[in-house]
Amino acid sequence: MRVIRASELAQYAYCAKAWWLGSVQGVASSNTRELAHGEHVHRAHGRRVWLAGALRVAAAIVILAGLALLAMTLSR
Repeated sequence: MRVIRASELAQYAYCAKAWWLGSVQGVASSNTRELAHGEHVHRAHGRRVWLAGALRVAAAIVILAGLALLAMTLSR
């Protein structure tokens, strides 16, 4: 059973013939430089998204540690 990716659905919605040529007939795309650039941009965006999530977790840890320290100070 073949997995159909979201990018294939988008390609089919944009141009069914282009999808058919690439996915069924195996004809390589002629815009390989643009595709490589798009992959690079997506990877860079993925790294930024990961970093934003990691920073959010780190900020939550710092805030919780600060609240714990404040609670310990006030309870004395």
